[in-house]
Amino acid sequence: MTSKLREEICKIGQSLYARGYTAGSSGNISVRLPDGGWLMTPTNIAMGDLDPAELALIDAQGRFVSGPKPTKESFLHLAMYRHRADAGAVVHLHSTHAVAVSMLEETDPDAAIPPLTAYAVMKLGKVKLVPYFPPGDPALGDAVAAVAGKHHAVLLANHGPVVAGKDLRAAQYASEELEETAKLLFILGDRRYRALTPDAILDLQHRFPS
Repeated sequence: MTSKLREEICKIGQSLYARGYTAGSSGNISVRLPDGGWLMTPTNIAMGDLDPAELALIDAQGRFVSGPKPTKESFLHLAMYRHRADAGAVVHLHSTHAVAVSMLEETDPDAAIPPLTAYAVMKLGKVKLVPYFPPGDPALGDAVAAVAGKHHAVLLANHGPVVAGKDLRAAQYASEELEETAKLLFILGDRRYRALTPDAILDLQHRFPS
């Protein structure tokens, strides 16, 4: 089981990196283990270079157990897990268009990604914009923890998205949907567009309950 998860983390990380969803050594992935611990990608490693044998193991209390040192943003992942019993995996990216949306003055802090498509609503729900804190600042983890119970996808201001899913594929697909919806927003630019109506959103929530 653990070896399969290790391989899946690396496969997805390499795919995200190859398709430009993250660059350099940015971005990180974690998966909840059956014993309550976690596997996390290591710090200062490009997701394109991940090795199944070189992932960090964290115990159920959040303590480092073995492997290379985990991502310095591990506290973001743990903040999500501690407030979402349904979270089986977390993906954090510095994806270009999502980061750009997080920098716009007009971005709604309570709905950072507008409901442009059905899949954005189904996979993301309302995306909360978390205020800016320096990378590694414990206050950033506190800010994520404060909203994680109601939002499985958040956007860190001037930083990037953190997305939880029931499993690794769900977290991956939701992260990709967030970036692609952000990209649509910039393609539309200043043109007037038709987002989904409140009735359409309620219908989707009824048809596809999370």
